[in-house]
Amino acid sequence: MVLTDAFVVLGAFFCAAALHGLSLAELISGLWQPLAPLVIVVSCGIFLGLYSSLIRYISLKTALRIAGVATLSVVLLSPINPVFDSAYYRLPVLLNFGLLLAAGLAFTRVAARQFFVRRADRDAQRMMIYGAGEAGVQVARALESDRRYRVLGFVDDNVDAVGKEILGLPVLGSHALAKEAPRRRITNIVLALPSISRTRRREIVAQLETLSLSVKTVPALQEILSGHARITEIRDIEIEDLLGREPVPPHEVLFRKSIAKKTVMVTGAGGSIGSELCRQILAVKPAQLILFETSEVALFEIEREFLRLRDPASDTEIHPVLGNMLDKRLVRHCIEHFGVDTLYHAAAFKHVPMVERNVRAGLRNNVLGTWNVAAAAYEYEIERFILVSTDKAVRPTNVMGATKRVAELIVQAMAERVRASGGPGCVFSMVRFGNVLGSSGSVVPYFREQIAEGGPVTVTHPDVTRYFMTIPEAAQLVIQAGAMASGGEVFVLDMGQPIRIADLAERMIRLAGYSVKSASSPEGDIEIVFTELRPGEKLYEELLHGEDVTPTAHPKIGCAHEQFLEWPTLEDLLTQMYDAALKHDARQIKSLLARVISEYAAAEQDHDVLGCAPYQAESDRFDLGYDDSGHRQASQAG
Repeated sequence: MVLTDAFVVLGAFFCAAALHGLSLAELISGLWQPLAPLVIVVSCGIFLGLYSSLIRYISLKTALRIAGVATLSVVLLSPINPVFDSAYYRLPVLLNFGLLLAAGLAFTRVAARQFFVRRADRDAQRMMIYGAGEAGVQVARALESDRRYRVLGFVDDNVDAVGKEILGLPVLGSHALAKEAPRRRITNIVLALPSISRTRRREIVAQLETLSLSVKTVPALQEILSGHARITEIRDIEIEDLLGREPVPPHEVLFRKSIAKKTVMVTGAGGSIGSELCRQILAVKPAQLILFETSEVALFEIEREFLRLRDPASDTEIHPVLGNMLDKRLVRHCIEHFGVDTLYHAAAFKHVPMVERNVRAGLRNNVLGTWNVAAAAYEYEIERFILVSTDKAVRPTNVMGATKRVAELIVQAMAERVRASGGPGCVFSMVRFGNVLGSSGSVVPYFREQIAEGGPVTVTHPDVTRYFMTIPEAAQLVIQAGAMASGGEVFVLDMGQPIRIADLAERMIRLAGYSVKSASSPEGDIEIVFTELRPGEKLYEELLHGEDVTPTAHPKIGCAHEQFLEWPTLEDLLTQMYDAALKHDARQIKSLLARVISEYAAAEQDHDVLGCAPYQAESDRFDLGYDDSGHRQASQAG
């Protein structure tokens, strides 16, 4: 810019002289006269930091520096006239020179900035902001210096704003977007509406989906107010933002009843549901929070997160316990040592195809693990035990669902034992719900990954449907349902309407700014490919065995009392399952599951990776994490 400024200085000085009728030939003949302002101006520019500013990021500060350079140059040049009696340095000439100099310096910088902006705009994503309020203005200002995007205007439903300009950008009505988006070659649109309801957000996005735009959003108002996000943090709009329902405020009494100032233990604390349960439990400030987890990495990460987020004023003690719930002695030691009051049992193997191919592991974790933890809760008479269950436990067609149904039967039988004993005992209950959005192995991150790779997106069947709920809502309802229990209830969460997975895939493709490739639209971007149902997979899921559901104090939680097996009968079958697991006898395990659950019919084809024949080698007495005799004695004594 120094060379450019040299021409600006000379031009301004010659023009100022010409405006006062002075001879330019005489000015040029006296070489020192045009060189003096050149040296003074450049020196002032260096002194005032004019050349330290990046051209593409010039601002009001740059304008003030230009004014300072022009003013200081005039002041420093003014003594030349009295000393050398030069008409070219009379005060009126210098004042005009100062004005022309300031205008020239500003013009060259604005022109240079526009050059860089135009060149960068060729690669920038062309964007409009939906929402011409304060949030939209903040986003537009934040993006002014972000060369990845070029904001071309605002969209708003407020008729008073339509047709006006904000920051020099036009405000369009939402009805004009279908016409203007292709004309302006818009590729992205940002929803700068942090406080709108989920219902209104869904309506807006449904309108935008037809335009093949990549839809982004600013964080929700709750995230901004909590300090977890800033208004200018733009992210892709997630399908979770659209499928989630309007949040129902928790009943404070229910939310605090089983947690506040109590010792709470969560198994599977590093999992999707377990970790969110812990987050919400921590907010209620229990006396102690026991994080029971078998994965060292997951336990390390979740403890580190909680130590960072914990209120410094909170007295809550956080204890990470690394261990397996099949370790009977560890589970009992943990409950006794910490004096657990409330236990949320969220640990489970949940992926249908994986458990179908690892039958023994599914039984060990989901059935024998639940037996261990529930028996310990019964023995030590803790206040509450809440099992986190799944809709796949209803009329199961796969090993995972069958093992979770047996886990439910264990909890129901334990509740009946407490009732039969006539004592206070532990309040056993379970909460059953469908898929949660964004959990590990969920279809949503799987589709997102396939879309990012350019497709195709694979769906098992055109008609497969599932219930969906956000992880925070599910965890919140689990806590409240457990607090309402009196013993043996099956709490069912209101999951809303089931969603076709194929429709979900289409929406995610469109939200990413792509079109769906199909027979009717062969020019589309990403294709949806239908494979086939995986082993044990159902077309649709159910939440209840019957229709006998009674309302509760919470509008999103229903309660049912379902049939169960008496403990002596169930205990005998569990012992047989234990023996079959020791022998690695997958065929016998599935046969026993079918005896326990009349609706379960094992798949005709065996999918276990180790085969279904028993393993003939001698069993290791520590094979399941505790010795054989110790397990039997404890179960009979319990």
